[in-house]
Amino acid sequence: MPRAVFHKIVLALIISHMSVGAAFAQFKTDRLMMTGRSALYYEDYVLSIQYFNQAINAKPYLYEPWFYRGLAKFYLDDFSGAEADVSEAIKLNPYINNMYELRGLCHIRQNKFADAITDYDHSLKLNPHNQGNWYNRILCRIELKDYDKAQCELDTMIVKWKKFPDSYSLKAEIYLQQKDTVEADKWLDKALEMNPYNSEAWTARAMIALTRKKWKDADAYLSKAIHLKPQVVGNYINRAMVRINTNNLRGAMSDYDMAIQLNPENFLAHYNRGLLRVQIGDDNRAIEDFDFIIKNEPDNLMAIYNRALLHDKTGNPRAAISDYSKLIDIFPNFWAGLAARARCYRLLGMTAKAELDEFRIFKAQMDKHVGIQPRWTKGKIKQLRKRSEIDFSKYDQIVVEDEEKPVHEFKYKTEYRGRVQHRQAEDHFMPMYALSTKQYSNGVKSYQAFSEEVERYNNSKGAQQKLYVSCRQQKIDATESRQLTNFTDSLSKKIEQIHDSHALVPLLIQRAVAYTALYNLDAAINDLIVCLQIDSTAILPRWQKGVCEAMLANTGLSQSATDMANTYPANALTIEKAIDDTNEAIKLSPANPYLYYNRANLYAMQNNYTKAIIDYTKAIELNSAIPEAYYNRGLARIHANNIDAGIQDLSTAGELGLYEAYGTIKRYTAKKNDK
Repeated sequence: MPRAVFHKIVLALIISHMSVGAAFAQFKTDRLMMTGRSALYYEDYVLSIQYFNQAINAKPYLYEPWFYRGLAKFYLDDFSGAEADVSEAIKLNPYINNMYELRGLCHIRQNKFADAITDYDHSLKLNPHNQGNWYNRILCRIELKDYDKAQCELDTMIVKWKKFPDSYSLKAEIYLQQKDTVEADKWLDKALEMNPYNSEAWTARAMIALTRKKWKDADAYLSKAIHLKPQVVGNYINRAMVRINTNNLRGAMSDYDMAIQLNPENFLAHYNRGLLRVQIGDDNRAIEDFDFIIKNEPDNLMAIYNRALLHDKTGNPRAAISDYSKLIDIFPNFWAGLAARARCYRLLGMTAKAELDEFRIFKAQMDKHVGIQPRWTKGKIKQLRKRSEIDFSKYDQIVVEDEEKPVHEFKYKTEYRGRVQHRQAEDHFMPMYALSTKQYSNGVKSYQAFSEEVERYNNSKGAQQKLYVSCRQQKIDATESRQLTNFTDSLSKKIEQIHDSHALVPLLIQRAVAYTALYNLDAAINDLIVCLQIDSTAILPRWQKGVCEAMLANTGLSQSATDMANTYPANALTIEKAIDDTNEAIKLSPANPYLYYNRANLYAMQNNYTKAIIDYTKAIELNSAIPEAYYNRGLARIHANNIDAGIQDLSTAGELGLYEAYGTIKRYTAKKNDK
């Protein structure tokens, strides 16, 4: 290679070399922000916080690092820390409405609803047309039981957004809270007229039917709500109660089972299922439910009493005595408990202890009914008691919460709810296959990604660390981040000492892969560009460069830091660059299935599903064991309105071990059936 060309390459290396560790001070703040936002987008929140820490240390007077560090903490459920960071960002720049929105959400998660309202007030002054913030402020007022202001603001919302059905169902919810079921019914009619697929409105209608004891109507409305939104536990519990009142005990049991499947810790479902099992004579399994309740709430006296009766009934007097004794220790004059314990003592031949209990009852001069436990009746199971109510005469009554919770599940309108990359689409394509410092790990144990080009690299003399082909970049913790940083530093020192340009390539590839793991995508791309300047026929740099450009496009790093209304849009020009690089890689390695898979992903990012399907199909022809290829082709076919073929592909992905496919199948099958 001519000396002049070599000097240009060395100069490019010097410009591109930006160490994350010892030379971190050389970073410009905007590059730190870019790398931190990239890590944030890919949900590596701990690593992103490290980058924002560095940016704050370098320039503490900039609001953006504080804001983004607060956002990362929000996703880690550190709502107090997030609130503090966003508050600092607001001090530095009080004119960004989205920051008030995020702090409002932090306040909501800490049940500081009045503070959240203040934040939404500020946000709406800056942007009075933000529908989500209007809605959230009203929800906060409902939490504070400020129904009058909530109704006034809802009236304003209905004037501003006549076709927003949630406003109508929320008005109905407030009327329900105020016990005005007639008005609630009227507004629910309007809400369902605008959107018959509003599950919360159907739930609210069911609650009205419940208050009127119209059991069949309540069952129908709750069934509709469950069909539209099958993951809401409360709907199953309420429908079970309705079905008990219509003597559909099998259906009620099925609902309690489903509620527990969705939320294994649910108190009401376990307790009431235990009562229902007693009703149908399934005593041993009823004991299991009360065991669960008592394990989680050791002082739940009503559950202890029910379990004592069941132990007594199933021929386990010792266990029954233990439970009766706990109750008698707390309530020494619990005559029914004393009588039952005396009976258990006699069964065990412990006559002296039995007589002591019987003497206590006699001494109290109870009437002839003392100690006689009322039998189970069909009528008793239909009666209700509050959860906190301790009345042993109501031991066999279905339990409800002490205070009626709003039937409307408070789902605050926000760009920040849920995982970052899931905001734009309900279902996301599986990521691209890339070079990685870690082994392939997507949960599919039966398949390991293999590439001849990567294997040749690993067997070469210049390889410092083994590389792998991986579909999902694993999150790294602080320790791994330091290790990777130290590794890039050591590689940088070696690169500076090497004068043979071809010997630089494996080191640059290695450093680029490490930079990718650290989300320092620009630095990774710079290293890969230098590799291609040295050897334009190298496949691995082309491959990885296309992946890095796609990641860069996904994160939308060219976007303004505070334009969060359309968060992280794909950058069309960067996607085109990624396609060009992947095209070149395919020319160099036309039998590599991962390259076709990656190009298909890029086409999918452009919504060009026809081309994407062709490339996924080619990848599958070259390697029929890639589960992500079937999954993504399934989604592409669904988006191209070929739902049957798409579901078939998703099923194949599930068979290959990609179990996320089954949830997607369920979702799209339901949508198909609704059409």
